[in-house]
Amino acid sequence: MDGRDWKKFLFPYEQTVEELKIKFKTLRAELKNREEYSPIEFVTGRVKKISSILDKAKKLNVSMDDLETGIEDIAGIRIMCQFVEDIETLRELIHQRKDMKVLYEKDYIANKKESGYRSFHMIIEYPVQTSLGMKKVLGEIQLRTLAMNFWATIEHSLNYKYKESMLPEEVRTRLSRAAEAAYLLDQEMSNIRGEIVEAQKLFEDNSNLVTVILNCIQVLYFYHRVREAVQFQMRFNEIFEKDDTRAMRELQEEIQEAIKRAKKGAR
Repeated sequence: MDGRDWKKFLFPYEQTVEELKIKFKTLRAELKNREEYSPIEFVTGRVKKISSILDKAKKLNVSMDDLETGIEDIAGIRIMCQFVEDIETLRELIHQRKDMKVLYEKDYIANKKESGYRSFHMIIEYPVQTSLGMKKVLGEIQLRTLAMNFWATIEHSLNYKYKESMLPEEVRTRLSRAAEAAYLLDQEMSNIRGEIVEAQKLFEDNSNLVTVILNCIQVLYFYHRVREAVQFQMRFNEIFEKDDTRAMRELQEEIQEAIKRAKKGAR
């Protein structure tokens, strides 16, 4: 091992991971705010541990001087999707971005690994601004469904315990069966994707409606329309208990009209 300062070496990768996580979380929030379906369920990220970097360098025969170009996944983020179809949508969105460059891809969904591992990997070049100037960092983006991620997490834990080559045959067989079960689950979810997305949108619309109404009631308090605010709050409580969406929308319109009157009266 050379005498490099690992803290300084890893800092650009740490910055890259944090920036990428923020950017994809922001993309998810932006799509939600525009009332569009988001292919992103959630985002995680990590920087490889020094021991893992050294192990991989040894395995790939990468010299210590070539770590920055020879190890492409020191910085890595993982984006989870609900459906297999979302992975292709997200892949296209990433290709359209101007703040990172896709170098190449590894499709382990169409071409699963022998173990049963499925995921879509994108190796990117990301320009990160450091105190010493701009530095181009290599990183890996993994796109997976929730089912793929569950299986891969379990496999990773078992490989860590048994060091992969020592995995008992019975465990390998069960892992392979579990991988196929996860694959079938993804297929079934894709078959009813329309129903699931519609149900989720309905839930989100209702949740947003409740938030809007409660915020509007607070606006009435701001304009000192206490009596009206209390009455609307009581009606809201009754309608919420009955889970009547139509009545809730009518209540929203009434409150918004009351706010307009309150604003005119305040002039």
